[in-house]
Amino acid sequence: MHHFSYQNHVLFAEDCNLKEIAKQVGTPFYCYSSATFAHHVDVLNDALSATKPLICYAVKANSNQAVLSLLAKKGCGADIVSQGELMRALAAGIPANKIVFSGVGKTDEEIAFALSKDILCFNIESEPELDRINAVALDNDKKAHVSFRINPDVDAKTINRKIATGKKENKFGVDYDAALGLYQRADKMDGIIVSGIDMHIGSQITDFSSFDEAMGRLVDLAKQIIASGIALKHIDFGGGIGIPYHHDVSPPPTPKEFGVLMEKHMQGLDLDVLIEPGRLIAGNAGILVTEAIFHKQGDGKSFLIVDAAMNDLIRPTLYEAHHDIIPVDEPQDEEMMHNVDIVGPICESGDYLGENRSLPKVGRGDLIAVLTAGAYGAVQSGTYNTRPLVPEVMVHGDQFHVIRPRQEVEKIIALDSVPDWLK
Repeated sequence: MHHFSYQNHVLFAEDCNLKEIAKQVGTPFYCYSSATFAHHVDVLNDALSATKPLICYAVKANSNQAVLSLLAKKGCGADIVSQGELMRALAAGIPANKIVFSGVGKTDEEIAFALSKDILCFNIESEPELDRINAVALDNDKKAHVSFRINPDVDAKTINRKIATGKKENKFGVDYDAALGLYQRADKMDGIIVSGIDMHIGSQITDFSSFDEAMGRLVDLAKQIIASGIALKHIDFGGGIGIPYHHDVSPPPTPKEFGVLMEKHMQGLDLDVLIEPGRLIAGNAGILVTEAIFHKQGDGKSFLIVDAAMNDLIRPTLYEAHHDIIPVDEPQDEEMMHNVDIVGPICESGDYLGENRSLPKVGRGDLIAVLTAGAYGAVQSGTYNTRPLVPEVMVHGDQFHVIRPRQEVEKIIALDSVPDWLK
């Protein structure tokens, strides 16, 4: 569900005309609906009311300070994977005791910083990491609250192998069969307080049988750990709930169905519950607006060249991901549709936003919108071809605010330093 719709034949974000925003900020730009972010948190809380989890928003999905501040006001915690993301979350007002630190490569500096802020826990991903966290905690006269991220060896059946994280061949988590021994070892360490158990099997999961299997394995292991005499405080079922990217295919299972699975598996287990959604909250809350530059007719192939490119939204190139693409001016029923590839100006054949898409005739200066771009859009953008990072805009009713300005090329160049011997 989102708040982008046609009003008087023009696409609006809530009550803001996207053509008017484009006139003021230029194109391309990201546009986020604050109402959609808030709505998705409310939907989650309602769907999961039986287990009342702490929603630790996955900051990697969209880390803009305005987004994090909005979610902090909605009571969310944060799942972070770097010191930078931790600093962002704290600056946005997310309490440290609602923050979990995931990721396979935490440095000593990052561990020490997180310990100094008294975060909720570290999600440990390997035995060497356990040893480092214990050592850093002792060096800083602290105790680290930890949870082990378990690799349940479950196929998430996700759309791309690059976003599957719960199989043995993936780099994430500790081996299921070795986990009990690691918990027993951690429980004896002077710098460690064992707090929980965690999993994350992948992203954009639309087959909930994977969740069902992984939850069952995680809960069984939690019961073994508790039976061995180790006290757990929480269980973290991770994130990865899929969202609709295609308007013309069956929608994925709902958060309510995820909640039913959680309630089933939590029977008889008295632990606090955490989840780590990112895409589910942010994905459909954002779009990328871009302007047509040229229409190029090739030999048997038609191209719409726009001013957004793979450096602005890399998901189609990186994951072969689909995003619905629509014109900002609402098509009329009688308009003839044309199949085109929507491509950017970058000198790469992989620079495309959509292939073989049906659109009405789009001319130079017309705007199109790439939907479901609120997650893993702006955060994965870069400056390839010395293209500046594009603005991010957030709307609230009939108001909009530029929450990140367009980067200036002069400032990009000024980051470089030429040594004296080249002058």
